Amino acid sequence: MSHMRKILFAINFFVLILGFSNLSAQPFTRQDTLRGSITPQRAWWDLKFYDLTIDFDIDHKFIKGSNTISFDVISPEQTMQIDLQEPLAITSAIYKGQPLTYTREGNVYWVKFPSPLTSGTKDKVTINYEGNPVEAVHPPWDGGLTWSTDDEGAPFVATSCQGLGSSVWWPCKDHMYDEPDSMSISITVPPDLMDVSNGHLRSIEYHPDGRNTYHWFVKNPINNYGVNANIGRYTHWSDTLQGEKGILDLDFFVLQDDYDKAREQFKDVYRTIRAFEYWFGPYPFYEDGYKLVQVPYLGMEHQSSVTYGNKFKMGYLGMDLSSTGWGLKWDFIIVHESAHEWWANNITYKDMADMWIHESFANYAESLFLDYYYGRQAANEYVQGIRTKIENKKPIIGPYNVNQEGSKDMYYKGGNMLHTIRTMLNDDVLWRSVLRGLQQEFYHQTVTTAQIEDYISKKTNQDLHTFFNQYLRDPRIPVLEYQVKGNTIQFRYTDIVEGFNMPLRVTIAAKRKIWIQPNAQWQSVEQGIPVDTFEVDPNFYITVKEVKN
Repeated sequence: MSHMRKILFAINFFVLILGFSNLSAQPFTRQDTLRGSITPQRAWWDLKFYDLTIDFDIDHKFIKGSNTISFDVISPEQTMQIDLQEPLAITSAIYKGQPLTYTREGNVYWVKFPSPLTSGTKDKVTINYEGNPVEAVHPPWDGGLTWSTDDEGAPFVATSCQGLGSSVWWPCKDHMYDEPDSMSISITVPPDLMDVSNGHLRSIEYHPDGRNTYHWFVKNPINNYGVNANIGRYTHWSDTLQGEKGILDLDFFVLQDDYDKAREQFKDVYRTIRAFEYWFGPYPFYEDGYKLVQVPYLGMEHQSSVTYGNKFKMGYLGMDLSSTGWGLKWDFIIVHESAHEWWANNITYKDMADMWIHESFANYAESLFLDYYYGRQAANEYVQGIRTKIENKKPIIGPYNVNQEGSKDMYYKGGNMLHTIRTMLNDDVLWRSVLRGLQQEFYHQTVTTAQIEDYISKKTNQDLHTFFNQYLRDPRIPVLEYQVKGNTIQFRYTDIVEGFNMPLRVTIAAKRKIWIQPNAQWQSVEQGIPVDTFEVDPNFYITVKEVKN
């Protein structure tokens, strides 16, 4: 992102913050605002590079490390916001060989430079820290460190921090709008253990005491929660895949006892990448390769280091979330989390309120996987099957600037919303070009909902803003009310936002299909034959209600 765009984006965010400050009903704290907004102490510097080094003392659940942060100075400023969550603590901040002063405010440190830095210059600061990080109780949903053991009692440790934030285990600029252009990750582990992190392994440093440091390097921009460390007694194999951009390196890391099961189960990686390259375009991180890494929790979309804990079962831990049978044709974690390489890691939300951009598209990708291998009917049945999990109680989009996601309907309802757009367009060539176009237009960028809405509307030549208002910002589902009187059909929408008028494909007499475009007013359409049936295409996510005379 250009410097000017970042400045303008920060200004817009603070206008919204002022608005939120007047909403006394909102239960958000200053810490929420510091975590979730682009504060002045974040806005003045453009993140370029992280050099993260951490030593894991597994016996004491203790970590000690440093992060050297390289940045460009956008505007003159003296105070920098660095995020690090309690109970971790900064021990020193070093600038040009000299210690800086700093103060703590909850999970935020205010690091003060000797004088305002000069606009247009490049600089860096090293943050040293240590402590016992938050332990994840129910990962990956609550976030933190998982200190576990394998079946033989050896340490099995992993990080997961979506939502909670990467500052739960390392100091950083913990807001999604700004990503480093690249990153170095060096993790030191006890003897006989291996660390697997993001990107490619550049070297292993062997220490006299038996500990080893694994040096990883990420060549592409990476969001904070996509960074991970996974520590265990791993065995490894590698392969390649001929993809759209050439040869893609594939690497797999599993516990030794699970090697045979993993070799069979992980074949779904090849199927997944082929299907998603067809629908979305090239895998976004060829330079960093693709890894699938076994962990002691369910899994997470860490960039180029997807983590896996689905117990080598098809479906979601052996279950079909759609209850149609189609959910058992593939490994849910491999497919869903790999979809996030496109929808979360390549295209990343700026604000957590727009988390649907990650989860709705990843959920929808599950049906596209089925479409690619089993056909359109399989995809349709799967999407319709997961509707039983939709609650329709809260909007999908959450409040901005406070690090708060919207409702969980961003998964199943969001997937159905996208499937509805495909059905409404009735043009699979166009729809595929929209999906691939989004990946090209916003390649390696952070985005807002407005950008996604505008792009899809422009690409399809349809104004879909009221459509998105209905499905993203209103918990209600449109209700189509209809009456049939001989040759005449009467219909209207209820429970809709102003201006909602989505067209529908319906089947009437003798399997004849027609299109209607309801709105809030009653309309009548006369047919040349008696209308003895009236069925709305079930791929539209609406409620249909016949009104009796």
